[in-house]
Amino acid sequence: MTTFASLGLSADMLRALARAGYEKPTPIQSQAIPPALAGRNVIGCAATGTGKTAAFMLPLLERAATHQGGIRALVLAPTRELAQQIHEYVDTFGGVRAALVVGGLGMGPQTAALRKKPELVIATPGRLIDHLDQRNVDLSGVEALVLDEADRMLDMGFRPQLEKILGKMKGRKQTLLFSATIDGEVGKFSAKYVNDPVQVEIHRTGTTAERAEQRIFRVEKTEKSPLLLALLSDDDETTLVFVRTKHRADKIARVVEKAGHKVTRLHGDRTQSQRKMALAGFKDGRYRVLVATDVAARGIDVEEIGHVINFDLPNVAEDYVHRIGRTARNTASGRATSFAEPDDKLELMAIEKLLGRQLPREAVPKDHPVFVAELSQRKERQSDPGIHGGRTHAQLAGERPAHAPRQAQGPRQAQAPSSARRGGGGRPSRPGNPSGRNPSGGSGGRSASSGSPSGRPSAPSAGGKRPAFRGGGSRKR
Repeated sequence: MTTFASLGLSADMLRALARAGYEKPTPIQSQAIPPALAGRNVIGCAATGTGKTAAFMLPLLERAATHQGGIRALVLAPTRELAQQIHEYVDTFGGVRAALVVGGLGMGPQTAALRKKPELVIATPGRLIDHLDQRNVDLSGVEALVLDEADRMLDMGFRPQLEKILGKMKGRKQTLLFSATIDGEVGKFSAKYVNDPVQVEIHRTGTTAERAEQRIFRVEKTEKSPLLLALLSDDDETTLVFVRTKHRADKIARVVEKAGHKVTRLHGDRTQSQRKMALAGFKDGRYRVLVATDVAARGIDVEEIGHVINFDLPNVAEDYVHRIGRTARNTASGRATSFAEPDDKLELMAIEKLLGRQLPREAVPKDHPVFVAELSQRKERQSDPGIHGGRTHAQLAGERPAHAPRQAQGPRQAQAPSSARRGGGGRPSRPGNPSGRNPSGGSGGRSASSGSPSGRPSAPSAGGKRPAFRGGGSRKR
C-alpha cells in the first residue's frame, strides 16, 4: 500500500499530515507528488473530489518552505472561492508565508500582504493582473506555477491574462497544470507552456459523485432535526453528517445522542487526542454517526460509510463533491442526502451546475413517527420556556434564536452627532458579516495573507520568524 512516507515528503510534512488526519494518499496524490517533488512539470487530469489540491499543494509547500524573502511559487485558480479553499492548506500545514490575491476583497490589504514578501501567492488571474498593472507584485523570481482547474480558466476567457502572467515569470522552472480534461483548448495551451510533462490521469468513470445515490429534501429550518432523526431511525448504516459550524456540530451531536444513537463529532475546537479517539471510534463501530465540519473532516479515510447527510448545504459547490466522496468508495454503493432550506436556492443551483444535472427531490416524510414525535416535542419546548432551562429547540439544534423584543426604556438622552462621537469623519461603519457564515478561525500570524476565507488580513508572525509546519488544529470551523 502506498503511504505518504513513500512519496518522498519531509518528516515535518508527514507529522503535519498525521496531525491533520490524513492517512493514505489518493491515486492522484500518489502519482503526482513524487515527480512534482523532483521538480518535473506535471499535467494532472482529475476531477474535483479526487484529492488534487493536496497533490500540488504538498510539494509546493515543501519547495516554498526552503526559501525566504520573495515569491517563489504562484497558484492560479478560476474563482475566489476555490482560491480561498486552496489557501486553507497554508493555514492547515503552515511552513510558509502566503498572500491571497482575489477579487471581491480590498486591494489595500492585498498590496500590504504582497509587500511582506510572501513565499507563496494564491490568486485569481484578473486580480493578479490588477496588481501587476499597479506594480504591486514582482513575479520574476517565481520558480513554480500551479494552474488549478485550467479548463475552467480557459472557458472563462482568462487565456490573455494567463499569457500575460506567464510572460512576467522569467525564472519559472516548474509548471503543474490540473484540469478535468486535457483536450481542446487545454491541450493547445499545455503544449505551448508546459514542456516535457509527466502526465497523470485519473479517469472520471466510477467517481463517487456518479456512484452515490443522491437526493434532496426541501425543508423548513424547523424540520431539519426531526428529518435527520427520522432518517437515522430507518437504517443502521454508518453515517457522516456535515454541518457548517462547530457550534452546530456540538448541538446536533447532542440531539442525535439524546435520540439514542452512538455519535461523536469533529470540528476545529477538538484537540488532537479527541480527534483521534473520535475517528478510531467511528472506524471500529463504537460510533455509528459522526457530525463534522468541512475543514475538520478533511483527510478522513473511513471505508464503508453508507450514508452522507448534508444537514447544511456547503457554501462552495466543490465542497459538496468532497463531502459525498466519503461514501460509495472503491466501487461500493452509497447514499448522499441533502437538506435544502428555502434560502439555499443559490447554493443548490451551484451544486447542480457543477454536477451537470438536477438532483432528484423527495418529499419530507411528515407522517414518519419519529419525525412527528420530534416535531411535536420541538413545539412543546418552544411553547414552554421552562423546559430545558428556558432554551428553545432552535438553540438545542444550534440555530440562532430570534432576538427578544426590546424592553421599554425611559426617555432617550440627547447625544452628540455620530460623527462627533467617532472623532469626526462621518463615515458610516460597515455592517457585519451579511452572509451568516461562520468566520473561519485563521492562524493569525502564521501567514502574510491578505485575508483568510473570511476576508480578514492575517497578522505577521512574531519576531518575523518562519512558522513551522503544523497540523489542522489551527483551523477552527
